[in-house]
Amino acid sequence: MISFILNNEEISTNVPPGTLLIDFIRYHRNLTGTKIGCREGDCGACTVLAGCIKNNELQYTSLTSCLTPLGNIHHQHIVTVEGLNMEMGLNPVQEAMSEENATQCGFCTPGFVVSMAGFCLSSKTPSYELAVAAVDGNICRCTGYKSIERALLRITNLMKQRKNDVPLIDFLINNQLVTPWFSGIEQRLKRLSSHSNGMSANNAEAVFLGGGTDLYVQQHEKMVHSNIDFLLNNPALKGIRQEGNKCIIGASATVTELVESAIFRQAVPGFENFAQLVSSTPIRNIATLAGNFSNASPIGDLTVIFLALDATLQLRKGNNTREVALQQFFEAYKQVDKTKEEYIEKISFEIPRNKYLFNFEKVSKRRNLDIASVNAAVKIEMNGDIVLSASLSAGGVAPVPFFLQHASALLKNKKIDEYLVDEVVEAARREVTPISDARGTAAYKKQLLGQLIKAHFIQLFPALDVKQLLAIP
Repeated sequence: MISFILNNEEISTNVPPGTLLIDFIRYHRNLTGTKIGCREGDCGACTVLAGCIKNNELQYTSLTSCLTPLGNIHHQHIVTVEGLNMEMGLNPVQEAMSEENATQCGFCTPGFVVSMAGFCLSSKTPSYELAVAAVDGNICRCTGYKSIERALLRITNLMKQRKNDVPLIDFLINNQLVTPWFSGIEQRLKRLSSHSNGMSANNAEAVFLGGGTDLYVQQHEKMVHSNIDFLLNNPALKGIRQEGNKCIIGASATVTELVESAIFRQAVPGFENFAQLVSSTPIRNIATLAGNFSNASPIGDLTVIFLALDATLQLRKGNNTREVALQQFFEAYKQVDKTKEEYIEKISFEIPRNKYLFNFEKVSKRRNLDIASVNAAVKIEMNGDIVLSASLSAGGVAPVPFFLQHASALLKNKKIDEYLVDEVVEAARREVTPISDARGTAAYKKQLLGQLIKAHFIQLFPALDVKQLLAIP
C-alpha cells in the first residue's frame, strides 16, 4: 500500500506504484484542476507541490506529476490547485493572476498558481528573482508573460511583509495563501514517516527507478505495470559529503540537492549558475544524478559536467560493489557498463589540491528548458600560469557523452594563449563524430563545439585577446 496525504485527505491505495501521479489525481480522485499537457515534463500544466520531512522540518518542492510515479511520493504531502482554494473567494495568488490579466485560455493557470504557492511556502528570503525562478517550468502560450510577472511581483511584495518572528505557516494562513489545515500537515507526515518505507521491490526482476524523468517519457506504459525498486527517496543513496579531497555524492541526489549543497558548490565553482541551464525547477527537483548517467543520453548535461570532473561510479549488486570511471562507463549509444541487476550507489571525484577552474557551456534552441544541440565542460588545474592537468568533455558530438582525450592532453604543462586554444579546438574537432539531425548538421556541431571551447577560455582566462581568439576560424 502507498500512503500519502493528498491536499487534506490521507490516502492509502493499492493501485500499481508505477502509476503516474497525474493519472491518480485526475482519474482516481477526480481532481481535474491539474491539467494534462505534454506528458513529458516540459509545459508545467501538471505541476503539484510535494511536501516531505527533511532535516526534521516540512519542506515543499514543485514537481511534474506527469513524470512522477506514486512510489516516489510515498509518505509525502501532495498539494494540487484544489488544495489551495479558499472556501470563499480567491486566494491572493489567484487574485493576482486574475487582476493582472495573467490568464487567458486558462489551461496553464493551475500550474502557475501551484508553482507560485511553492514560492510562498519556501523558507528562503522572498525576492522577485526567486518568484520568477519558481515558475520557470511553467509555459504559457497566450499572455506573453508580462502580466504573469506583474502577478509575481505582487506576491513577492506580500511575502516581504512577513516579520522574522512570525512563523511562515502562520503568516500564510493569516493572509489566506494556504488553508488552516496546512498547520497540521507536518505532524501528520511525521506519523506517516514513522512507518517503514516499504517501497523496495527486493527481487532480481525489479526495474531500478530514480526520478523517472527519462524512463517515463520513453517507456510510460511499460513502467506503469513494472515491478519497480524505487530509489529516489532511499536514504542510503542520499547525501553529499567531503572526505579528504574527495567529494562523494549519493546516486539519488537530485540536481536541486547539488545546487543546495555548500560542499558541492565549493567543489564545482559556478555550478549554481550552470544548473539553471539544466531543465526547469520542477524537473531539477526530481531528476537524479544516477538517472542522468544510466539514461546515457549523448547530450546529458550532468553527464558532460561529471565527465570533466573525472568522476568515478560505485555500482552495487546485492552485497557486491565495483567501481568504474565515468569515462569508461559509456560503451555505445544507450549502452553502459552496468548489468540489469546493478544500480549506481554513489559518485565521487577528486577535488584538485591546487587552484582549478571549471566551466560549462550549452547551446540549444531555447536557452532554458531545452535539450542541447552541443554542450561542453572543462576543468583546468593550474600551477601559476601553467596548466597542470585539464579535462574537456562534450555532448551532442558522438554516440555517447564524450571525453575529449587528445584535446585535454594538449593543454598539459602549457601556458594558455590564443594559439594554444586554437590547437585545442582543432584537436577536439578531429576527435568527434557528430551526426546530422534535427538539432543541426554534423559540420554545424563541429563548428559549435569549437565555439564552446573558445567560450570556456574566454570565461576562465579574461586576459586573452577575445578579438584575436574569435578571428581564428
